[in-house]
Amino acid sequence: MKIEYPCRTDTPTSHLPFSPAVIVGGLIFVSGQASVDVTGKIVPDTFEGEFRRSMENLRKVLEAAGSDLRHVVQMRNYVRDDDDVAQFNQLYREYFTAPYPARATITNCLPATLRYEVECVAVPARK
Repeated sequence: MKIEYPCRTDTPTSHLPFSPAVIVGGLIFVSGQASVDVTGKIVPDTFEGEFRRSMENLRKVLEAAGSDLRHVVQMRNYVRDDDDVAQFNQLYREYFTAPYPARATITNCLPATLRYEVECVAVPARK
């Protein structure tokens, strides 16, 4: 089975040992995307700012893999503070509409340097 590791120059990278995305068996597995710049440096912000930057990074990784947010089938969301969950759900609805992807949201799990991180599974967009 063929395994691909799509990446573009505008795809955020990391000094940690992982690929932004892996394509295998018709599925796209996207590693955790956070509020980082293209070099992987954390960009601290408000919860909303970090959420939006993380989602834009997710969008870039999906595009490099031939997909987009409309083709996400599962989301795993990591929210540092319980107090941000209501805002998370509000912002999430700006990026996804019904029928929503399958989803898990875990709280109180990130280091002090991050407020939000997201990973997903998607399928390729049909051309």
